[in-house]
Amino acid sequence: MDAELQKLVESGKLTSKAAEQLEKLKPGTFCLHKSWGFGRVREWNLLLNQIVIDFANKKSHPMQVEYAAENLTPLAPEHFLARKASDLASVKNLARENPTALVRNILESLDGKATAQQINEWLVGDIFTEAEWKRWWESTKKALKASGAFSIPAKKTDPIQIRGEGISHGDELIAAFNKARQPKEQIAALEQIIKSYQQLKDPEKQLQPIIVTIENTAARNQKMHPELAFELIMARDDLLGRIPSLHTTHVGLTLSKLILDEEKRLRSILPKLPAAKEKRVLEALPSALGPGWTERALHLMEGSHGRMVAQVARILGEGGQHADLRAMLERSIREHSATGEMLTWLCSEREEWREFVTPDLLAAILAALEREQHNAPNRASKLHRALVEDRQLLGDIFKNVDVALARDAMRRLQLSPLFDELTKRSLLARIVKVYPQLESMITGAEAQEKAAALIVSWSSLEKRKAEYEELVKVKIPENRREIALARSYGDLSENFEFKAAKQMQSVLMRRKAELEQMLHNARGTSFENVDTSRVSIGTIVTLRDVDANKEETYTVLGAWDGDPDRHVISYQTAVGQALLGHEIGETVSLGTEHGTTAQFAIVSIQPALPDRTAHAADFPSESAVEPAIAQ
Repeated sequence: MDAELQKLVESGKLTSKAAEQLEKLKPGTFCLHKSWGFGRVREWNLLLNQIVIDFANKKSHPMQVEYAAENLTPLAPEHFLARKASDLASVKNLARENPTALVRNILESLDGKATAQQINEWLVGDIFTEAEWKRWWESTKKALKASGAFSIPAKKTDPIQIRGEGISHGDELIAAFNKARQPKEQIAALEQIIKSYQQLKDPEKQLQPIIVTIENTAARNQKMHPELAFELIMARDDLLGRIPSLHTTHVGLTLSKLILDEEKRLRSILPKLPAAKEKRVLEALPSALGPGWTERALHLMEGSHGRMVAQVARILGEGGQHADLRAMLERSIREHSATGEMLTWLCSEREEWREFVTPDLLAAILAALEREQHNAPNRASKLHRALVEDRQLLGDIFKNVDVALARDAMRRLQLSPLFDELTKRSLLARIVKVYPQLESMITGAEAQEKAAALIVSWSSLEKRKAEYEELVKVKIPENRREIALARSYGDLSENFEFKAAKQMQSVLMRRKAELEQMLHNARGTSFENVDTSRVSIGTIVTLRDVDANKEETYTVLGAWDGDPDRHVISYQTAVGQALLGHEIGETVSLGTEHGTTAQFAIVSIQPALPDRTAHAADFPSESAVEPAIAQ
């Protein structure tokens, strides 16, 4: 033991155990601290009971010797971090020439296992850039699998491990399947076996028992969990296709037989399958169901999610059933029975189905949106987004149709409760773009609205919008639940909770209508580039009381920006209205707090600070408010 350490032990200033640990932390030694990370011992200063460490972000950091002994882990010279700090060039060369050896060194430095993210953290920055790492890691993973010396997990978040001697990757895959107890676990293990079956030493001997297990599990689960049976049988078929020497032990257990047995339940089974396997089942419909497959496919399309709608339409087309598909689409549009998923698909594929892109399609869309809103009032709709965000859709629908049909559609949109006012205007404007002569249908209705437009700051508009969002998304749904709960108590005539909830509903709906009208009339502005030649919205006005010779300053801002303590006033107040339009040197009469009037001369007019609280893109265009400001 170092003589100085021995003295500290003998004097009772250091325990023997701490001294033994410090022996491993002599100057030049690399170490790890749980909080400060990797470092190198710079020097000992035992007279001051300290050692000094150079950490990455804490150079020359002193530590008490007892604390250092307890909290520093010495690193051997072969530790990856020590090698990287000592000879970065050789580590870079190793990464290029022998990546598996580099990964082995990292894993050994982390007790034999590490996740891809941990390996990334030790390499990106000084060995690789992020882009270089991605390329290197993809090729290195393949080399690790091929070497057979590493256990590569299916999940990215699970650790990579150095495999024990005598265990091959193929053996490990078989062991993982045999260890699995739940069908989902077995399916995941099977997928790994299918990917790496070439690494098995004796595929027929090793996999034939697995075929038996797969088929038995599928047969057990068909009644209660048919989707698992489908996945298992498709995985079995993949193995049989890759290794012809394997054979089935359940002759009647085929994908076609499963489809036939579960024909009535396919609509509920297919959405539970992964997309690729759902596609395989759909493609097997013609061979499994024979002449009746078209009717079943159309039935699936009418009540399925978007992914399946597109797949079924493709399979029907490839199977020569285009006429049947066209007839079903024509009927569902005419009868307004088409689902939102079907209509969303049709809108996206409208180039191929131009005969259906007519005003009847818009009527079917609105009918489907009304059903969706009734069934799920607060859930976002793909069809709603498709109609609102596809700015060419309405133009395509009303291209080359009679103007009377366009006028009828505009009337329906104007009366529809499906859209807020801004969205409604946008939709109407797209039809007017095709038929400019219909502009009067919206400008006539807007004339009164423009006259009552409110000029507001972006910040106040954002607050009103936040209040409306909370009302619609939180308070009203909560009130709806309260009403439903109170109704469940029975006897509504004596039900106080029900009456109170209904009264609150009236308050909330009244406030909702008020906010909608306010937001509809609001025109946001940042008060930039205002006219300071006269008092206008967005100016700071200094006044002098003609009699008392005292000055007062007012900031004239938007309709919702009043703050009397800071002398900020709305342009709608009596003072704001009295000041607007006047120039420097002019005198105005203003009421006083005593109920009298006084004469004030305008001394100066300056621009107020711009309001950049919110982005103009989130609200009505500022250009829309400029005419109102000028007025």
